[in-house]
Amino acid sequence: MDLFHDSRRKNLQGVAPLAVRMRPRTLEEFVGQQHFLGPGRLLRRMIEADRLSSLIFYGPPGTGKTTLAQLIAVHTRCHFVEANAAAVGVREVRQVLTEARDRLAASGQRTVFFLDEIHRFNRAQQDILLGDVENGLVVLIGATTENPFFAVNAPLVSRSQIFQFNPLSEEDIRALVYRALSDPQRGFGALAVEIEPRAVDLWATMSDGDARRALAALEVAVLSQLKDVQAAGASEKPPRIHITLDVAEQSIQRKAIVYDATGDEHYDAASALIKSMRGGDPDAAVYWLARMLEAGEDPRFIARRVAILASEDIGNADPQALVVAAAAYDLVERIGMPEAQLTLAQAVIYMATAPKSNASANAIWSAMSDMKEGRTVPVPRHLRDAHYAGAARLGHGAQYKYPHEFPGGFVQQEYLGVDKVYYQPTDRGYEAVIGKRLESWRGSAADADNKRDNPPAGGKQPPSEARR
Repeated sequence: MDLFHDSRRKNLQGVAPLAVRMRPRTLEEFVGQQHFLGPGRLLRRMIEADRLSSLIFYGPPGTGKTTLAQLIAVHTRCHFVEANAAAVGVREVRQVLTEARDRLAASGQRTVFFLDEIHRFNRAQQDILLGDVENGLVVLIGATTENPFFAVNAPLVSRSQIFQFNPLSEEDIRALVYRALSDPQRGFGALAVEIEPRAVDLWATMSDGDARRALAALEVAVLSQLKDVQAAGASEKPPRIHITLDVAEQSIQRKAIVYDATGDEHYDAASALIKSMRGGDPDAAVYWLARMLEAGEDPRFIARRVAILASEDIGNADPQALVVAAAAYDLVERIGMPEAQLTLAQAVIYMATAPKSNASANAIWSAMSDMKEGRTVPVPRHLRDAHYAGAARLGHGAQYKYPHEFPGGFVQQEYLGVDKVYYQPTDRGYEAVIGKRLESWRGSAADADNKRDNPPAGGKQPPSEARR
């Protein structure tokens, strides 16, 4: 018997941060993630039926991944082992697996092995877990902030249920703050704390869905105010503490944008920016631009995406879009941040509000596909280079018609050698003008073909270089 166990436990709890002390003790106390933990949802059903397979928890910090793993172990009466992949190696993992196997054989108790930051294990280290996971000898719960389909070994992913954690809502954060204020054992319920609703609202917004940040701000606010009150010699028991909006602002750090420049946040934000410009929403486009810039994204990367969109999604519906994109890219290179945010904002708004057409993109994609999969079309003889000795003897350039010598600068002749249409302009923006012009030109071609294929009776079919 350890006579000092309770004393040590109290001492450790005394220095634990508020966020740790306020961790829920039951599934009913757990806040958020109701899309998979609510009544009747998959994970709740698995827990209640005690039919847990291995799990991967994927989501941003402060959303309850570690806490839920602990609660699962308690609810299912499993032994709980926690480790961080950045701090353990193959030897430690093998020991955990061996002990779990022995524990199951001796007492029938399963082990929940919670491996935080599982993405930090390389492929070989992750392979060590496969056998015991597949045989059900250990319930692995891996936690990661990175997309498991990229960061976790495919065989391990295939043997696990993946649950994506969402940032907590502002309502969830408020509920956690008020719970901490009212709990007399783990929180500040034993103190006389008065807090302005605006202060709680600020933390709910500034924490960005991270419960730890909100509770850390509450702890700083309460303890700093308590110290000031005690220093002032207040005689009230317990001393009255008042948390204003100003105190709340001084108790939380400037909001940190969760953004990995090489991970999901990078690609998701870039995708949102592009789709907002393509979809014609300048407000959303500017917001995603601001998020990327605030998080430290390379402005040149953004300028490149704007330039690509100008050709891919706007094209000839507004040819000026490509000019704007090129100018924006050049200016971003020249002036840098923070001034480049103005240039990028102007370019992004221009792209979002421009008429859209992907006809040019479809044309090159279709042509490239034909190049890769179809037969190579030879250059028609009359289009071949005639500027070298001997070209005339080969017939290169013969019967070529110089368009500027004809009315309107246009003459019908074959330029491809096969009957294929790649560019089909839309009726939007300047492309509508292009479409009418092409319709006229292609109509002339159809008339020419008709005359060739149906010559007048007794007439002579005109020669055509088009059908060599």
